[in-house]
Amino acid sequence: MKVLVTGGGTGGHIYPALAFVNYVKQLDPNAQFMYVGAKRGLENKIVPPLSIEFKTLEIQGFKRSLSFDNIKTVQLFLTSIRQAKKIIKEFQPDIVIGTGGYVSGAVVYAAAKLHVPTIIHEQNSVPGVTNKFLARYVDRIAIAFQDAAAYFPKEKTVLVGNPRAQEVAGAKKSEILSQYNLTPGIPTVLIFGGSQGALKINQAVIDALPTLAKKSYQVLYASGERYFQEIEESIGMTKDAFKNISIQPYITKMDEVMVNCELLIGRAGATSIAEFTALGLPAILIPSPYVTNDHQTKNAQSLVQVGAVDMIRDAELDAESLVFAIDKIMNDEQLRQNMAVASKKEGIPDASERLYQLSQSIMRD
Repeated sequence: MKVLVTGGGTGGHIYPALAFVNYVKQLDPNAQFMYVGAKRGLENKIVPPLSIEFKTLEIQGFKRSLSFDNIKTVQLFLTSIRQAKKIIKEFQPDIVIGTGGYVSGAVVYAAAKLHVPTIIHEQNSVPGVTNKFLARYVDRIAIAFQDAAAYFPKEKTVLVGNPRAQEVAGAKKSEILSQYNLTPGIPTVLIFGGSQGALKINQAVIDALPTLAKKSYQVLYASGERYFQEIEESIGMTKDAFKNISIQPYITKMDEVMVNCELLIGRAGATSIAEFTALGLPAILIPSPYVTNDHQTKNAQSLVQVGAVDMIRDAELDAESLVFAIDKIMNDEQLRQNMAVASKKEGIPDASERLYQLSQSIMRD
């Protein structure tokens, strides 16, 4: 089996593709893979260290205002299609799977025109412009939120979930919290703003530290590298007073940490949602207002409706609203259990298997 995956720009496009690759490798050690990304995308840091053939295309997105750059964008897109066709003809994949980002637009479109079986994977409840464009050309559309089905042709669309969910679903309870100077077994709140951190969440947490330090639960906060020094400087010599709080620049083995926590707080990115719902973890989501089509708010709302999460809008986030929301859940065990059950119901822990079966079905057609 030869699989070409393409997607780029953000981790939300890259990690589901890599999770699927890892799953197929387990099933078929002889399978061959190629990843096609954008020359300036985050994938250039993430993919090359892995044992996956990696190629890039020069491509960029459209500006929302009238701009000469948009002429260049069209030229780059047309050039990328020609280059993508050459790559596809040389690699001869059995299937091409696009997970979003402008680069996947060129590659998947090229594959469709060459009559190679194609799937696009939409992680969010509201699809991006690339997947909307590709919907008419591909064989199947794999979605992670049922709400996304409304934007695509019904006969092509299949709910599969996000492959990252299957990677974390097997995480087990452990003593990992002790690595962060916390006590395993004590109810724990995990707060993070994504790999880079989030300024508004960072500010609210700093202001809330004196109050959180008095709680019976403990807090693990991943600030992001760029905010970690600022936090250390702002709390100064009072750091030792926060015995039940651990502040880290970054958390590795996030899946193992999550399964040892009772509540997650963070943005409403598709990958994070796939992970914590696969584990059946309650959450407080603070959607980023800086994403296209405000899709994080829509992601969060779909989970609020079923009782799996609470939501705080970014504009309404401060120390007071944060602590109030945490206390509401952490001080009510029955509510926490109800949210956990609702979260688990929304999770799709066999997402990679579903996507694999979907791939097999169109390869046989």
